[in-house]
Amino acid sequence: MNTLPRPSTVLLSAITTLVAVLLYSPLFVPIVSSFFTVNHGTVDWSQPSISAYTTLARNRDILAALRTTLVVGLGTVILSVVLGTLLALYHHGRRRGRTLLQFIVFLPFLMPPVISGLALLIFFREINLERSLVTVVIGHTVFVLAIVYRTVLTRLQSMSRTLVEASFDLGANHWQTFWRVILPNLTSAMAGGAILAFALSFDETMITILVTGTQTTLPVRLWAMMRLGFSPDINALVALILMFTVLLCVLAARFLIPRQSM
Repeated sequence: MNTLPRPSTVLLSAITTLVAVLLYSPLFVPIVSSFFTVNHGTVDWSQPSISAYTTLARNRDILAALRTTLVVGLGTVILSVVLGTLLALYHHGRRRGRTLLQFIVFLPFLMPPVISGLALLIFFREINLERSLVTVVIGHTVFVLAIVYRTVLTRLQSMSRTLVEASFDLGANHWQTFWRVILPNLTSAMAGGAILAFALSFDETMITILVTGTQTTLPVRLWAMMRLGFSPDINALVALILMFTVLLCVLAARFLIPRQSM
């Protein structure tokens, strides 16, 4: 027989609903504004239009900044996944210096981005490396490396050692064991870490401002536009980014949360 929920359950449900509304309702404002005209807080529902999206398609500055952001994100993902996987394998091998390794990897991620950005800027000046997209990719990689490293290391630690031992017993060498046993078990963790790394790189602003050259990423471009206000096509851009972010969240959940056995 069903019973009525207790007052505490009703109160917690109401608070959860209120928090969800306060957190996510602002996200629908740019989506609505990209299709309908909003004047002094009043939405004209009678005339839907996609003019904001067509204007966005002709905005060369925003599209150039978006392309730069995607290039930086792709480079960051490749470097962070390769380095993070190698460092996780080194740590899992029970070699010396694991504590120092974790300290070095996690320090840039735990420090305020402005401190990490200034440290990188001073380092690049000392080695006479001109600021460009290369320095931005390096800065983003240093920042997101901890995420990929920890994600892969967690998967390594959850792997059964009997898989590796069985591979050696069957005559496989170290390279064959890595390629056919260890790497397939790390694929989902590497993919999940890559998605998180791309999301963090896409959003990073402070480090980018300090180490970028003449080319500008999308967050920095939007930051500069805040002084003059946003045009309607920015609402369309935000709506597209929100949909892309939802897709990333779904993919991250798909690769990071293991499926329960039926």
